[in-house]
Amino acid sequence: ASNGQQDCLHSSTNSLSTQTRRLPPSSLFPSSSSFPPKIHWPISPIKPLPILKTFSSELFPLCRIRHYPVFSSPFGSFSRPMAQVVATKSIQGSLLSPGSSGSLQERAARLKASSFSSSKTFGLENEKKRSIGVARRSRPMAAVTRSVRIEPEVVPVSPEDVPKRAERFMELQQFGDTSVGVLSKPTVKRKTKIVCTIGPSTNTREMIWKLAEAGMNVARMNMSHGDHASHQKVIDLVKEYNAQCKDNVIAIMIDTKGPEVRSGDLPQPIMLANGQEFTFTIRRGVGTVDCVSVNYDDFVNDVEVGDMILVDGGMMSLLVKSKTEDSVKCEVVDGGELKSRRHLNVRGKSATLPSITDKDWDDIKFGVDNKVDFYAVSFVKDAQVVHELKNYLKSCGADIHVIVKIESADSIPNLHSIITASDGAMVARGDLGAELPIEEVPLLQEEIIRLCRSMGKAVIVATNMLESMIVHPTPTRAEVSDIAIAVREGADAVMLSGETAHGKFPLKAVKVMHTVSLRTEATLSRGPMPVDLGQAFKNHMSEMFAYHATMMSNTLATSIVVFTRTGFMAVLLSHYRPSGTIFAFTNEKRVQQRLAAYQGVCPIYLEFSDDAEETFADALKLLKDQGMVKAGEEVALVQSGKQPIWRFQSTHNIQVREV
Repeated sequence: ASNGQQDCLHSSTNSLSTQTRRLPPSSLFPSSSSFPPKIHWPISPIKPLPILKTFSSELFPLCRIRHYPVFSSPFGSFSRPMAQVVATKSIQGSLLSPGSSGSLQERAARLKASSFSSSKTFGLENEKKRSIGVARRSRPMAAVTRSVRIEPEVVPVSPEDVPKRAERFMELQQFGDTSVGVLSKPTVKRKTKIVCTIGPSTNTREMIWKLAEAGMNVARMNMSHGDHASHQKVIDLVKEYNAQCKDNVIAIMIDTKGPEVRSGDLPQPIMLANGQEFTFTIRRGVGTVDCVSVNYDDFVNDVEVGDMILVDGGMMSLLVKSKTEDSVKCEVVDGGELKSRRHLNVRGKSATLPSITDKDWDDIKFGVDNKVDFYAVSFVKDAQVVHELKNYLKSCGADIHVIVKIESADSIPNLHSIITASDGAMVARGDLGAELPIEEVPLLQEEIIRLCRSMGKAVIVATNMLESMIVHPTPTRAEVSDIAIAVREGADAVMLSGETAHGKFPLKAVKVMHTVSLRTEATLSRGPMPVDLGQAFKNHMSEMFAYHATMMSNTLATSIVVFTRTGFMAVLLSHYRPSGTIFAFTNEKRVQQRLAAYQGVCPIYLEFSDDAEETFADALKLLKDQGMVKAGEEVALVQSGKQPIWRFQSTHNIQVREV
């Protein structure tokens, strides 16, 4: 039926069923040589696949075309034209998928040979015989819809499936996903995590609860603002939420101030005009209409004549004309309103200050006392800074992960060693774009994400993601694309700064980030082959089991259940990016909180018993009771990792269990 298929493919893509009905039977099977196609029924029975339940009922009149014999099976009656229409529907899904490239005609030509030549029709010969050789239930078709690398399979549909179509659609709509080609079971939650900065707009009990309900996974405290008392209040509220909520958990992150260079206090904002002369001085307490002090004593030594000084990441810029022992005289290039304590950068240069200042050490001790989950260390220039901090945390007996913020020009040459020493990285695009040419920022973002993924490290994309929503209720379309790009590139989390700290619409900003991330994830083609982590976990047998558990999850479209005391195995599975959700059960509250920041991981606290089977049963019952899985659904259960639980050190295994 190649000519008929080609007609379908080259016609308008409005309504497949309508287009196909317009074609006469002769166009579907134009020559006797192509009809009848051979149909081979496998001996193993399989049930009708749920993905076909969403097909339009307009397709079914084709089953009653009188020109062709109707076949009977335990599925009901169907005709050969019906099977061809189902195949055409699969092709159309491929044509419209975001992963496809080229014109419609080019994609049709590529698909025509590969898809129809190897299409299969499934049925059964004996209902009493069941074979474990056939993948269970509807999982193979679900895997097919996820990956463009697997050929589509033609499966008969019975008329009794039609009434259930609306029910399946409502299921998807409940989870915010009604896209074609994303109909695999089980329905998963958003995988990309959201980091929210807590500030004056959101530091109340009511707002933290609402942010958590809207989609916040990590609460970030920016130590550049506020004091320990205000941050203590937020930490206590987040811990209270974690104690009360049984099906969600929020991680806590402290972001150090770092060696920031800032202007001094001004009695009132100053308007700087283009071409105006303005002076920065290291003398304290200066704040006039043409001169302001700087909090960095070596500022004069670090800048040179011809350097460009950027205020607030480039909102204003001044060109250095001359300098004295204590002052730097500049000409305003891009004017604006200069307020107190504005951040200053020199294009292409970093301040010769230690990455961890005295204030930072006080904040780090504050975090140790409060048992936070992450430190985000600002302006890291080399790996030595990370080693110094980790040694201090080890001496304190603190289990806190270190996230390095890549935001200075000096960090780029040492990128590999910095990320190797850390537990993850944050792409802080604000200061990065101030110290380096802005056209380099998207390239560096992609490179940092790729490097973190290859090394098995967490990666967060931050700064200006929904900047306009600080004052506006809706984002710009470019900001929406920015979130989608970060999700597509593979970020573990995306971050909101001023949007939730002092913005007018913090809840709307979180909801936008949630819906855009969820929608983008739904379009990603997740193939059966997980990404290669290279040598990141070469010495661990667990790597092989994480790899194959991901293969199994992608092939059978199952969720993964893992039991962990350290979080190691859950993190390893996360970096392989399986199609299903990773349900990570742990008996450590600290591990549960920390896992909230990793892509695709749903951390759940559970008291482990001495009996493995009892714990497995408790875990599956909990998932079922909370609606995370359904009765009859299958999950891949992984027993592996650094510390053996209910197994010998040398024994690792993967099981597929039915809920």
